[in-house]
Amino acid sequence: MKSSNSKVAYFFLAPAVSAIFVFFFIPVIAAFIISFTDFDIYTLGDFSTLRFIGFDNYLRLLNDDLFWTALKNTFYFVVVASPLSIVVSLATAMLLNNKLIKFKAIFRLSYFIPVVTTLVAVAIVWRFIYHYDFGLVNYLLRIIGINPVDWLGNPTWAMPAIIMMSVWKNFGYNMIIFIAGLQNIPEELYDAAEIEGANWWQTFKSITFPMLAPTTIFISIITIIGYFQLFAEPYVMTQGGPLNSTLSIIQYMYQEGFRWWNMGYSASIAFFLFFIIFVVTLIQFKFQKSDSLQ
Repeated sequence: MKSSNSKVAYFFLAPAVSAIFVFFFIPVIAAFIISFTDFDIYTLGDFSTLRFIGFDNYLRLLNDDLFWTALKNTFYFVVVASPLSIVVSLATAMLLNNKLIKFKAIFRLSYFIPVVTTLVAVAIVWRFIYHYDFGLVNYLLRIIGINPVDWLGNPTWAMPAIIMMSVWKNFGYNMIIFIAGLQNIPEELYDAAEIEGANWWQTFKSITFPMLAPTTIFISIITIIGYFQLFAEPYVMTQGGPLNSTLSIIQYMYQEGFRWWNMGYSASIAFFLFFIIFVVTLIQFKFQKSDSLQ
């Protein structure tokens, strides 16, 4: 009977597993092999020109100034946008979890709509919002007597502008998860804290934040991993400019692979990013393990 059930299970799993193997594992393995070659546009016409060059692509990364600029920009985006997104998500979740707030479903839907909206469409709209002459942001600045800012044309302000747009676009997803975590905290703990005369900050520090620790760790990791894959925002809004101030690792990989057809070098960039995300994942497991032991 067990053998029969196993065969049925394998039968239903086979299409999904086959699709994953064909469209994920095989391309990943192929890309890893390509990263050790000089695969370029000429190779597409004649595979006999393909040469195995070992670790030359990875060594080239170490001396590529544009790569380090893209890496610095990506870390800048991740380090600033990730905490900001988490704080905004948590603050919004706590507000919507308040019993005094009415029409919660409408607010949750409103905040979640940007998450399911096409990123390219959102980036195009925000590009107009940041427009120097006709944008909404500069219009509001003029009202309060502040000179307009060239948000997407100034190397100093271009990345912060993209960060603000990304936080607005993505915080709704984390907000929903935080709300689920808040609703799992027993109300008796808050009642006891109120009886003891604890203020808002003491309640948050001693009850809310510790009870949300597993949720916060999970959200932090998925947010960081997602933000490391920054691409569409700078690609649509700034094309990596001005002066490469918004060039990300993914965008640089795209340019090398699909604009200049240096596929081998592009693949090495991809696996370098994979290594970074892998390290972040190991940190996640470490935090989760230490949290479960407490």
